[in-house]
Formats: sequence, C-alpha cells, structure tokens
Amino acid sequence: MNIQSSDIGVVARVTHLSKHFGTGPQKVTALDGVSIGIGRGQFTAIMGPSGSGKSTLMHVMAGLDTASEGQVWLGNDEITRLGDAELTKLRRRRIGSVFQSFNLVPTLDVMGNLRLPFELDGRKPDASERARIEALIDALGLRERLGHRPHQLSGGQQQRVAIARALATRPDVIFADEPTGALDSRTGRDVLQLLRSAATETGQSIAMVTHDPVAASYADRILFLADGQIVSDRGAMTAADISATMLGLEHHGTQSGNGTRAVNA
Repeated sequence: MNIQSSDIGVVARVTHLSKHFGTGPQKVTALDGVSIGIGRGQFTAIMGPSGSGKSTLMHVMAGLDTASEGQVWLGNDEITRLGDAELTKLRRRRIGSVFQSFNLVPTLDVMGNLRLPFELDGRKPDASERARIEALIDALGLRERLGHRPHQLSGGQQQRVAIARALATRPDVIFADEPTGALDSRTGRDVLQLLRSAATETGQSIAMVTHDPVAASYADRILFLADGQIVSDRGAMTAADISATMLGLEHHGTQSGNGTRAVNA
C-alpha cells in the first residue's frame, strides 16, 4: 500500500533533494541530499549561516526553482516535473509566498493587490474570504492605506501587504523569506503572532527562513542547515538557545572552511 503525504499530515516535502549551480570546476552545490517534510499546521523556521542553502531550499519547495536531483511534493502531488502552466495553477491555489522583494503589482492599490490572487484564479472572494481580508487589513494596520499604490508605501507597509495577500486565500502552506526583515520590532511581533495563529487556529503550515533568533522562537520546529544539509531538526527553542546553536554552526563553518559552499542563503 502506498502511503500518501496527506495520510501522515505532511503538506510539503522533498526527498533526496540536491541543487547545483554551474558545471565542471565551476559547479557549486547549494543543497546536498536533503529530505524533509513540513507538517500540517506546523510553524517551521529554517535557519543557517549565510550560504547554507536555506533560501534555495524554500524556493525549490515553493516551486519557484527546480531541483537538480530528488523529488518535491506538495501534498500528494509531485511537482518536480510539472509544466509551467500546471505549476502556476497549483502554486496560486495552494501556496502563499512572502519574499523580501514583496512582488506587489505597482499599478494596483493595496486592496487590488490583496484581491489579486482571487482574480488570477478567475473568481471573486466569497463572504468568508472577504471577512478574512478585512480582518487581515485591521490586524496589520492597513486600513488607512487601502487606496495607496506600492510606491506610496514604506518598505514595512509593503511587507505587511505582501503578508496579508499570502494569508488571504488560506493556502495549504506559506513560504516566507525573512518576513519581518523590513518591519520595526512591534510590527514584527504582530506579524509573527499572526503567522503563529494561522498555524494553530486555521491549520495552515508556515515555513519561514530567518536569521533572527527571536523570530525563530515563535516556531514550533526549527531546521538548521549548514553546507547545504540539514544538521539539526529541533522542536521549539528559546531565542537564547537558537543564538547559541547558530554560533556553533558559524564557528564550525569557519573551522572547516566550508562556509561558502552554497551560493544562496
């Protein structure tokens, strides 16, 4: 009998995943045989020294980059070899993404950007989805900015719009790359609590790349990468314990001389 991802509560996973850039003497390995799963309703932080492969891992899991070897699954669907059209549809309906570049549409105002995922899917938000959008607008302090276009917003405000847009459709999994990087500490805490509640209250899965031990302390699972491999898979940790673990990884990378093996964070 084949065991499906949904049977074991896994919404996204990779098996024996490797990612290389370049060929021959110029070949660089960003990920080296990684196998992990993201559980349903789980808030996972992905950490590691600069160049450890953490952003590359997230981009491949989100279907935004391709694997060199191995398999990538979203639920029971292997996305490794999907065509662009199929992959785009699947990402639109089941994945939320928050990246440092925000990816807001410059010609749309805040409300237009929040409704964009629904329009791209050829539909309008239903009553419950409209209520969710309104709740996100208030939770993230965007009420006074709904008619503003991205260029009229600060970096922190653009980040909050991107986060609200990712949460609006209640995707199966949200991939967030440094989601609090452009935010002040108070707003950052609000965002982390919102992500935390998305996991605990609505069963959404969060995979967050961060270098911030305080942000990672909101997660209930922390994956540590070094040199393109998972070196530790831990449960919830305090910010102090996370800092100590990261210092150990960075010291090891300096000692071994492998700290620049991967090309992406």
